[in-house]
Amino acid sequence: MNLRSLLLLLLIPLCAACAQQQDDEELDRRIGQMLMTGFRGLELADSLQVSDDLREGRLGGVILFDYDVPADTSLRNIRSPEQLRALTAQLQERSPTPLFIAIDQEGGRVSRLKERYGFPSTVSAARLGTQPLDSTRFYARRTAAVLDSMGVNFNFAPVVDLDANPDNPVIGGLDRAFSADPDTVYRRAKAWIRASRRRGVITALKHFPGHGSSAGDSHLGVVDVTDTWSERELAPYRRLIGQGLADAVMTAHIFNRDLDPEWPATLSREIIGGVLRDSLGFRGVVVSDDMQMGAIRQEYGLETAIRRALLAGVDLLVFANNSVYQPNITQRAHGIIRRLVEEGTVPRERIDRSWERIMALKREYGLLPGP
Repeated sequence: MNLRSLLLLLLIPLCAACAQQQDDEELDRRIGQMLMTGFRGLELADSLQVSDDLREGRLGGVILFDYDVPADTSLRNIRSPEQLRALTAQLQERSPTPLFIAIDQEGGRVSRLKERYGFPSTVSAARLGTQPLDSTRFYARRTAAVLDSMGVNFNFAPVVDLDANPDNPVIGGLDRAFSADPDTVYRRAKAWIRASRRRGVITALKHFPGHGSSAGDSHLGVVDVTDTWSERELAPYRRLIGQGLADAVMTAHIFNRDLDPEWPATLSREIIGGVLRDSLGFRGVVVSDDMQMGAIRQEYGLETAIRRALLAGVDLLVFANNSVYQPNITQRAHGIIRRLVEEGTVPRERIDRSWERIMALKREYGLLPGP
């Protein structure tokens, strides 16, 4: 054997090791794009953990709040327009891949950008549902313009739940639904989405397959809608998805044994894969509601919840850190997903498919360059 052949033999395992390392690093990056977390801090320097997560590529997005529920304080992420604009710029600068920066800015009682912080007033979806469509267009344009100017690119709105139960403590009780009439909900949501798109703000329809008929709050525990839910609650989704107006769909942590006798919607392959993907034809990004809400956290361990959500078809897992606060939740979730892939419980192709959907949405809204 000559010297050249010997060198080639020695290089083969080195090249294989390098290729494996690159593949591992790429897997880590792709898993990171599937995670969105909340954090404490009015500026990035206030949260070393999220700063590290961003630098290491473990995060595809963050979600911002004005109030910290576990600490019972308004000192969270939002104090003024100037402060918020600086924070979102810091977040994007630290991340190697442009971030989804998300917020719940529905209007009315679910508004993170409040007048007392220097932002324009808002009105509830319930009020907009009783007014001419131009009112929805006006408030949607104003909301989108504010978010765009603040560097917030993802609004977890509009709510397309039907106001099927006025006594619902988390939808109807908070005036978050446009109407009990599917057509009214569809028309208001359509106007909201179009106004948002004109300003480059991504929207998410929520809470699939419908939270409006429930009598309970999934923030607190399991909510069973088996006896109250109806097919009418899918109507706004069907029309909006059919017209290409659904950027993302957020799942609800609701249980309906007629749709899945074992798992709530966020963890259900039958509901996400069967109803949303197959029946309604949705091909975009599926976003979980907060995985730390009581309906998930109190019933399932973290690994079980993550495994079931991934196998069900969730693309973007949200850990808001605002039901409970777990500073290391990003690292824990990332490590669990990596292990599930390595042991073959979650196929690598499942990660790749979610990554492709997320990247496509980021390209569509100019966060990444086109192909």
